[in-house]
Amino acid sequence: MKKILLISSLWFFCNTAYCADSAKTNFSNKPKLVVGIVVDQMRADFIYKYRAKYGNGGFKRLMNEGFFFKNSHYNYVPTYTGPGHASIYSGATPALHGIIANNWFDKARNKKMYCSEDATVHALGGSEKAGQMSPKNMLTTTIGDQLKLSNNNQSKVIGIALKDRGAILPAGHLANAAYWFDSATGNWMSSSYYMAQLPAWVNDFNNKGLAKNYLNQEWQTLLPLADYSESLPDDNLFEGAFKGEAKPIFPHDLPKLAAHNDNFGLLRTTPFGNTLTREFAIQTIQAENLGKHAVTDMLAISFSATDYVGHQFAPQSIEVEDTYLRLDQDLAQLLKFLDSWLGKEQVLVFLTADHGAVESPSYLESVRIPAGNIKVSEMAGTIEKFLQEKYGENLLLDYSNQQVFLDHKKIANLKISVAEVTNTLTEFLLTINGVAQTVTKTALGNSSFNTGINHYIQLGYNAQRSGDVVVTYAPGWIDADKATGTTHGSSYSYDTHVPLLWYGWKIAQGQSFQTVEITDIATTLALLLDIQAPNGNYGHFLQPLISK
Repeated sequence: MKKILLISSLWFFCNTAYCADSAKTNFSNKPKLVVGIVVDQMRADFIYKYRAKYGNGGFKRLMNEGFFFKNSHYNYVPTYTGPGHASIYSGATPALHGIIANNWFDKARNKKMYCSEDATVHALGGSEKAGQMSPKNMLTTTIGDQLKLSNNNQSKVIGIALKDRGAILPAGHLANAAYWFDSATGNWMSSSYYMAQLPAWVNDFNNKGLAKNYLNQEWQTLLPLADYSESLPDDNLFEGAFKGEAKPIFPHDLPKLAAHNDNFGLLRTTPFGNTLTREFAIQTIQAENLGKHAVTDMLAISFSATDYVGHQFAPQSIEVEDTYLRLDQDLAQLLKFLDSWLGKEQVLVFLTADHGAVESPSYLESVRIPAGNIKVSEMAGTIEKFLQEKYGENLLLDYSNQQVFLDHKKIANLKISVAEVTNTLTEFLLTINGVAQTVTKTALGNSSFNTGINHYIQLGYNAQRSGDVVVTYAPGWIDADKATGTTHGSSYSYDTHVPLLWYGWKIAQGQSFQTVEITDIATTLALLLDIQAPNGNYGHFLQPLISK
């Protein structure tokens, strides 16, 4: 009995704050810095498509020295940037975290809202409108929030991206900072949600004028044009030219094009936007001393330029290939810096994407693959006309993100039910070329879909924010007003299948073909860090990840 009591007393003592040696041992089993990397619009096949031209220090280093989940997917629609970043770091889907799109129709205010908008805060370091941003519209916590809650806010958590939503949503509600790029000034900026004023080191970085330097050069290809055999010829019909260009071909004369293309904003649609992001990320680590505190820190980096380039030029373009080859070099430099700053064994890195992208529908049609474009304004007009003729009233409030929002007050005045209108409307929508299926709010609320497209829709559907009817286009069909470039948003594999690479601290070397979901990332991080998972999280631990 005495021996048992003695052991119990020792257990109690060593599980209190007074057991300094035990606490030190526990911390040594945690990474000093977590670096999350999201490559905006990186389809999974881009890992393989350009692999022969990648160097050894970027994507290949992550693949060869880390763990590669080759069958990682988004488990909801719509697959957009805002929902993607929110889901990666929350482990939840839009049904819970509430970021149902980049922009959506706000039924309470009867107007569109942006996922990061917040009129209660003001800009720091950039233009005022670009700075009225915060994570307040996100309804759940992130892994960064949980990290800070676990140690009374001692961890530093920071988000960085060209896009405000790519920095703000991953960093979460308790972040020390989120920084994004202002196209009006060429500065990295933030908002008063995080701080009273920009740190001096951010001002110093902005004063270097790096954005202006990148804008004062041509975008030439990294390799000779003839070497880009993975892409279509430079001069083709499926790419969008910059304003002021006769054709979308190299070289792109950025100094001449800037005035016609949002000035500093033009950098977003070049690989130099990613390079600027990498430079600012390294400066952030150094200035904030990330990874050199008594607890784990976290940096969320999103490389946004790949998305802008993809939208403009489409996946088969030399511009997209060149952007990925240059991003590979940026990743190599970032990893090399982390080696010198902390060492591979002290840093936990993961890399994924917020969505993929479809091939340009016009290109698919040219090679006899069914595809097409649907103009949002024309679709809205068609729905409006049908409802007007059927019920004698325009019952449509909005059509966006492939969702129909109806005017419930007008429907009530007609003494008919919303269910009756939605059921009638869904039958009509199925007669439209390019529409594959529809599902109503009532069906989503009354049924549990475990597989198929409706399962993805249900996980992406927030009852308070989403519409009355969700429309699914056929494979290869997109919302687009032009025949060039591409987009994303569907539940098809070209949009859901993204790379997932882990590297560094305790990560095994290997690969897996098992199907994993994007919500598994936050779950895995929480278990590795011995902290509580985000409050909307329902992912699974990625078991093969850890070396024995």
